[in-house]
Amino acid sequence: MNKGYAVYCDADPHFYDAPHRAAPGTATAGTRYAVADLPVPPGWRRTEIGDWLALRPVDAVLPAQGWKIHLSACLDNAESVLARVREYCLDRAVAFKFVPSRYLLHQRNAKYADRSGSGKFVTVYPADDTQFEQVVGELSTLLEGEPGPQILSDLRIGGGPVHVRYGSFTRRDCYDDQGELRPAIADPSGELVPDVRGPVFRVPDWVSVPGFLKPHLDARATVTMTGVPYTVESAIHFSNGGGVYRARDTRTGETVVLKEARPYAGLAADGADAVARLDREHRALERLSGLACTPEVRDRFAVGEHHFLVLEHLDGKPLNTFFARRHPLIEAAPDDRRLAEYTEWALDIHGQVERAVSEVHARGVVFNDLHLFNIMVREDGRVALLDFEAAHHVDEPGRQTVAHPGFVAPAGRRGTAVDRYALACLRLALFLPLTSLLVLDRRKAEHLADLIARQFPVPRAFLDAAVDEITGAAPGTPVVRRTGQPFVPVPPGDWPRSRDSMTAAIRASATPSREDRLFPGDVAQFATAGGGLSFGHGAAGVLYALAESGAERDETAEQWLLDRTAQPPSGMPLGFHDGIAGTAWVLDRLGHRDRSMDLARILVGQRLDRLTTDLHSGTAGIGLALDCLAARTGDTALRDAATRCADLSARPPAEDAPGRRGRAGLLYGATGSALLFLRLYERTGDAGLLDLARDALRRDLSHCVRGAGGALQVDEGWRTMPYLGAGSVGIGMVLDDYLAHRADEQFERARTEIVRAAQAMFYAQPGLYRGVAGMVLYLGRTTATGPGTGSAAIRRQIDALTWHAMSYRGHLAFPGEQMMRLSMDLSTGTAGCLLAVASVHGDRPAGLPFLPPRNQRRP
Repeated sequence: MNKGYAVYCDADPHFYDAPHRAAPGTATAGTRYAVADLPVPPGWRRTEIGDWLALRPVDAVLPAQGWKIHLSACLDNAESVLARVREYCLDRAVAFKFVPSRYLLHQRNAKYADRSGSGKFVTVYPADDTQFEQVVGELSTLLEGEPGPQILSDLRIGGGPVHVRYGSFTRRDCYDDQGELRPAIADPSGELVPDVRGPVFRVPDWVSVPGFLKPHLDARATVTMTGVPYTVESAIHFSNGGGVYRARDTRTGETVVLKEARPYAGLAADGADAVARLDREHRALERLSGLACTPEVRDRFAVGEHHFLVLEHLDGKPLNTFFARRHPLIEAAPDDRRLAEYTEWALDIHGQVERAVSEVHARGVVFNDLHLFNIMVREDGRVALLDFEAAHHVDEPGRQTVAHPGFVAPAGRRGTAVDRYALACLRLALFLPLTSLLVLDRRKAEHLADLIARQFPVPRAFLDAAVDEITGAAPGTPVVRRTGQPFVPVPPGDWPRSRDSMTAAIRASATPSREDRLFPGDVAQFATAGGGLSFGHGAAGVLYALAESGAERDETAEQWLLDRTAQPPSGMPLGFHDGIAGTAWVLDRLGHRDRSMDLARILVGQRLDRLTTDLHSGTAGIGLALDCLAARTGDTALRDAATRCADLSARPPAEDAPGRRGRAGLLYGATGSALLFLRLYERTGDAGLLDLARDALRRDLSHCVRGAGGALQVDEGWRTMPYLGAGSVGIGMVLDDYLAHRADEQFERARTEIVRAAQAMFYAQPGLYRGVAGMVLYLGRTTATGPGTGSAAIRRQIDALTWHAMSYRGHLAFPGEQMMRLSMDLSTGTAGCLLAVASVHGDRPAGLPFLPPRNQRRP
C-alpha cells in the first residue's frame, strides 16, 4: 500500500482530493487558525495557494533564491507561534507564508507525510543575507523554548523550532537526470538545476554556508550512533515518525529490530507523536511478554532526541507477501487441488491469528491495527503479531488512531470490537485482498463473499460471519441478503448498458466550477501544474475515452478544457500523459484544431534534451503527438520537431546506476521509443527506424523474467509486473506491431509468453495501466495466437472487472490506485475501464493513442 494516498482521503468520501479542499463538515471543520482570516494590513498582498497562505509587502523585491527560514510547531503551540511570527514579520516588512489550519499542519506532520517537507509550518523570506542572519537570531530568541519537530531537509538552529535551508523563493521548474519535473534553482551560469528537497540537509555546491551557521552544523555532526551497542545492517522501513532497522547486538551477536521515534513527528489521528506511540508499543509488549505470538522487548535507548526500542527479530515474512508466492488466482486455471490446498492454508492462518488475538485480549491489550502487513508468518508456519504502536489497554477509552484502509473499523467500534472487525476483514482478504473497497461501501463485503464462495471451497458460514461483522449485523441475527439486487449496477460486459452506466458515473462526478480539475482521478492530478487537464489523469484522457467508446459528446466538458488551455498553467509538463502534448493531441482529435496547434507550437519552442525518452512524459510521447499533428495539418515545423524527438529518443541509453534498475514497459521504458520509431517507419519507409525499434524492444525484454506458468513479466528487482503501463503486456502491444513488419523468433517467443501474463484470474486493481482493464485491451488487440488469445479469455477478464466494480449514484464506477477512493480518470479509473471494454465491444473498437485496434493497423 502507498501510504501517501491516505492524506487525500479526508477531503471527500468518494474521491481523492487535495487536503486543503476539504468541505465544511469534514475533518477540517473548525481547525482554521483565527489569524489566517485577519484583515491584510495596507501595503500587503495576501495569496492562498494549496495548503499555504502567503503575505508579502506589495513593494517587496525578493531574490529568486537564497537562504530561507522554516519554523516548525506542535499542534498545541502552533497558533501561539503563528501569532507572534505574523506580528514580527508585519512589523519588519518581511514576506512569509504559513499553513493556515490545524488540520493541514497535522497532515504535514502525520506518520506517512512526506519526510522532506514534514514539520514546515511557517516559511520566512529574508530580502538578503544580512537580513537572513538578523531574522534567524531574532526569531530564535522570540521562539526560544517552543517545541517543534525537526525539519529533516533543513539545518536546525539550536534546539528550537527555527530551521534554515538554501533554495528557491519562487516556483521554477526543470527536468532532472531522470527526466522528472522538479522545483529548480539557478546555478552560477544561470542554468536551472533541481532544488533537491530530500530528508537530509544539503547545500548546493556553489553556495557558501554563512559563518554564523557553522556552530549549528557542528552540533548536527555530533549526534551519532557511536557508543550504542547495536550495528545497523539494513533499513526495513521509513515513515515520517522514524525508521525501522535490522541491526545486530554487538555484545551478543543477536539480530534485533530497532524502531526509531522522532519527537513531535509522525502524528496519529489522535495527535500522538512517534515517541508517544513507541511508549504505547513498549507498554503493550511488556504486558504481552512471554507470548509466542508477539516479539520480546530487548532494550530501549535514545540518541539525541531520537528514541529507539529494541525488539526481538522474528524470522519470517509478512502475510501480504504470500499472495504473490502461493495464491492460486495468480494462475490462469488453478485446479481443484490447488484451490483446496490454499483454502486449507488460509483457514489455518486465520485460525492462528484469531487465537493470537484472543491471547492478546486475555492480557488486557487491544491490538487496534491488525492487517496483512502486521501479521508475520514464520518459517515454520506459525504466526506472530507485529507493530503494537496503536495498542492500548482494554479499559482505555478512545477510537482507532492508526489503521490500514482495508481493515479500518467503523467509527463507532471501540476496544476489542476493533480487532473483531479486522479479523472479519481478514477472512475475506485472505482469499480476495480487496477489503479496501469496504471504506467506500461496506455492502461490498457480501459481494466479495459471493465471489470467494464461487472460487474456493470455503465454508459459507465462515464467510457469512465476516459479512455480519462488517455490515454490523447483531450476532445470531439473520442477515438480510439483497436477493435479486446485485451489488454491481451493470456487469461490465453488458454492452452498451455498461458504457451508458460508466458514462453516467463519469458525468455525475464532474465539477465544472473547479479550476484545477473537471473529473476526479488519481492524486497525480495535484502533483504537477495542469494535472487535472492532462491525458493520463485529467479531462483530456476522460474526454478521449468517452469519444472512443461512442458515448454522446459532452460539449460543456470540452469547453471546460478549452477555457483552461487558452493559457496553460505555468509549469505544466510537456509530456503526452502528464502535460501539453497529450492535451494538444486530444483537442485536435475532438475537432479543436486551433487550440491544439496553439499548444503544439509551445512544444516546438522547448528544449527537450533534458527529458526522458519515454512515452509518458518524454520525447517518445511528444514525438508521436507532433508527428500525428503534422500528418493531419501538413505543418513542417511540427514534422521537424517530431524528427528531433526521434533523434533524442535514439540516444544510447545511460548505464543503470549501481543498485538501480532502469525502467521498462510501454509508459516508462524503451518500448515507448520503439513505438515512435515504428510509426515513423510506417510513414517514411526508413528501415533504420525499424532497426531502432528492434533494439529498443530488446532492451526492455532484457528486463523481463519468466514467472509462474512461464509468463514473461518485467522484473523490478523486488517484484515482477505484467501490466500495460510498466509491465510486460505493454511491451507485448508493440511487439505485435513490430512483427507485422518483420519476423523475429525472439519476439515471437516473447509475445507468446507475454500472453500468459494476461491470463491470471486475479489482479489487485482494475485500472488500465496497472490492472485488469489493461489485460482486456491487450487481449482484444493482440495478433498472437494460441491458448489464452480467444474470446473466452477476453470475456473472463471483462468479467473479472466485476470483482472491483462499485456504484456511484447508481452507476457503474471503479476505484483508482490503492482502491481507497473512486477514480474517473483514464490511467487508474472508470474512463480507462470504459476504454478497455469499448476496445472489445464498441461498434468501432477503441484503442490507445498510436496503438490502434487490430482492424485499424497497417499490415
